[in-house]
Amino acid sequence: MTHAPTARLLVVDDEPDLRTLYELTLLREGYEIDSAGSVADALAHLQAATYSVVITDMRLPDGSGLAVLRWLEQAGRPEKAIVITAFGSAENAVEALKAGAFDYLTKPVDLRQFRLVVGSALGRQPAAAKAPEPVATSTSDAVGPATALRLVGESPAIRAVRALIDKVGRSMAPVLVQGESGTGKELVARAIHDHGTRAEQRFIAVNCGAIPENLLEAEFFGYRKGAFTGANEDREGFFQAADGGTLFLDEIGDLPLAMQSKLLRVIQERSVRPVGATAESPVNVRILSATHKDLSAEVAAGRFRQDLFYRLNVIQIRVPPLRERLEDLGLISSRVLARIAQDAGVSPTPRLTAGALQTLSRYAFPGNVRELENLLHRALALAGGEWIDTDDLGLPDTLLDEGRSESQFAALETPVAAEPMAEGLSLPEQLPGDLALYLDEVERAILLRALELHRFNRTAAAASLGLSLRQIRYRMARLAISAGDN
Repeated sequence: MTHAPTARLLVVDDEPDLRTLYELTLLREGYEIDSAGSVADALAHLQAATYSVVITDMRLPDGSGLAVLRWLEQAGRPEKAIVITAFGSAENAVEALKAGAFDYLTKPVDLRQFRLVVGSALGRQPAAAKAPEPVATSTSDAVGPATALRLVGESPAIRAVRALIDKVGRSMAPVLVQGESGTGKELVARAIHDHGTRAEQRFIAVNCGAIPENLLEAEFFGYRKGAFTGANEDREGFFQAADGGTLFLDEIGDLPLAMQSKLLRVIQERSVRPVGATAESPVNVRILSATHKDLSAEVAAGRFRQDLFYRLNVIQIRVPPLRERLEDLGLISSRVLARIAQDAGVSPTPRLTAGALQTLSRYAFPGNVRELENLLHRALALAGGEWIDTDDLGLPDTLLDEGRSESQFAALETPVAAEPMAEGLSLPEQLPGDLALYLDEVERAILLRALELHRFNRTAAAASLGLSLRQIRYRMARLAISAGDN
């Protein structure tokens, strides 16, 4: 097998027999090889030449392979580093990945895995790492124009996320994406995949909390025909489907402890055994995971394995909630509305009025960007024009963190029409202890009075108050007013 251009690799190991084995394996793949037996020898080679990949043992006679990684990082060198660690040394593997290693291998090195990892570092996939027909995954976000939607913005918080994505995308280091529901954790994972050498391979997303516990092993690792009742044919699992690409484990904190143990073994051994099979099969998968839980607290409570947490949490990316980057609200809303309008065939795309944007900025968005999308989807359907105003948003006043808007206060203080509405409307002798509750009671009394005057004809009552039918319906629903209240 030949490559054009030929990649040049540096192999660093102090054991001559192992170094020769690595060299012969890579030479058969068509690579040019230089070798070194110590940290000093490796640095001398690196100062004299540039390589595509550096493969270094962790334990060297004059230091650690981490010294080579740190030199590459400080010098701003482009080489990707693969570290070889002693079997079972999870701490060394994690330390290497944190130091910038692209990937790691454990001794004794499996030569097939060795070739796969080197090929992956070079952005190459062997013919065996096919791209099979897509399988259904447990998450619903579609790939397409919306993929980067929640990464829109220029706030410092989202800029920091994008910078991390760009940095970690080039390695094989496991990444744990932390964030509240609706912040776009899967989109961050997709962006990491798209920025890496596996961008052309498959991205398999799995919602760990959506799979019944008794099906987890079969779904993750596949099964053989006859392994259990209903297993009428061989089926590959998520790991096999993601072979050569990326496996994204969403809501990893929801996995039961028994499955956590099996997942840890697969990550360590890089091989899976389907249910009903007698032999394991190697897999070449990058693991990305996400959770809305505090996994450190879950570890302390005994609900999450500490060793698995360390393996998954090599690099952590925290996705900020929308309330922490409200300066991005206008840009995100415009992008959301453009997509919704395109999907609905609406032209031109409706825009938010200044008042509507101000109202949105006063809302905490517990559901984050997903909630914003739903809110704007509904607002676009209700607005029916080129502009979306405050009333189209349908946000109850009690949910706005600054209370009512000035226009709403003015509407309550100055009756719009119908002189009978002035009867009994006066300031209280004592200031109310709960202004919002008091104003709700005043608004409720006004609405009931208008409805009574117009024999509970909501259209006429709304007109007498300068409201639309939709606005009075909203206010009646918020204040729990039914048509027959007295």
